[in-house]
Amino acid sequence: MPRTTPTADTPRSLDWLQLDKQLCFALYSASLAMNKVYKPLLEPLGLTYPQYLVLMVLWERDGLAVNELGERLFLDSGTLTPLLKRMEAAGWLGRARDAADERRVLVSLTPEGRALRRRALAVPKALAAAAGCSAEELISLTERLQQLRTQLVDAQSLNHPA
Repeated sequence: MPRTTPTADTPRSLDWLQLDKQLCFALYSASLAMNKVYKPLLEPLGLTYPQYLVLMVLWERDGLAVNELGERLFLDSGTLTPLLKRMEAAGWLGRARDAADERRVLVSLTPEGRALRRRALAVPKALAAAAGCSAEELISLTERLQQLRTQLVDAQSLNHPA
């Protein structure tokens, strides 16, 4: 399918200024709705959505540096550090300086943090049911959104070289 960009010459170009025609608003409002679905699923685990994301990354690969965790979650250290401090206080993870490079802080799961994984197994299934999509549809949508994110990040780096 060819890609087109709306221009002043595009038929019905005024439609592009309607809220419901905006991709950004569709993503934003879907994200709000998603968070509302997650909230009651995560409350019994004592987790917020950002804490759940941190745990999912650490369940995949424990012992990451704070900057690696931030890159994976698209979060800066100013957002991530207070989140990690609260999670450490809750007993789910620990933070320690890397012995090989004291500038790096490594984040590791505690036994309690690892145990939460078993309790969280029902969350993705409940979310899929709430979305009313098949597994294939969810996989396809997720892959397309990841592709969109990559394209937007790439476009941003072209507009603002480091």
